[in-house]
Amino acid sequence: MQIAILLYDRFTALDAIGPYETLGRLPGAEVVFTAERPGTYRSDLGSLGLTAGAALADVPAPDVLVVPGGPGQTAHMQDGPLHEWIRAVDAGTTWTTSVCTGSLILGAAGLLTGRRATSHWLALDQLPALGAEPTGQRVVFDGKYVTAAGVSSGIDMGLALAGRIAGDTAAQTIQLGIEYDPQPPYDAGSPDKAPAEAVAALRGMTRFVLTGEE
Repeated sequence: MQIAILLYDRFTALDAIGPYETLGRLPGAEVVFTAERPGTYRSDLGSLGLTAGAALADVPAPDVLVVPGGPGQTAHMQDGPLHEWIRAVDAGTTWTTSVCTGSLILGAAGLLTGRRATSHWLALDQLPALGAEPTGQRVVFDGKYVTAAGVSSGIDMGLALAGRIAGDTAAQTIQLGIEYDPQPPYDAGSPDKAPAEAVAALRGMTRFVLTGEE
């Protein structure tokens, strides 16, 4: 089972690494990081780079596609070679997935029309223009399309999908292996739970959060 994780400049690291650490531990899984050109791609914070060992053309038929989000997503909303590849591989994938604003890329490629989907809560309002029905759920399954909300939800998506692929015990074993037992010091992980001042502060940073521009 080949799992292709798409890379591009200014992706959010955990969007890619969450699915990598979960789906990559499935029996028989082969993970390939791919991009328009092989090489190192820097995350949105700039200090971390992941290497795409394969060009898109070298990955014609993955079983699972993972599209991470991040500020760099805004540079990949126009039709072109990246969207053409996504549509081509989607024709043969068993699962096509995204994390955070990666769902906007899937939507822009025309894959979420008429489907329920999620994204980072600051980007949910962009989904209808791309033909999708936004939901506030953390992980959304609609047929073979699986979208996850913001950043850390990629871990949840990976575990949920692992359960669909290999069964509950396999997914639970992966969860135990990575000791994913969240006990956050604050209950502020969604706009419904966070203090009003934190929500207001992040909304004031919306342009920066979604595009990386001041």
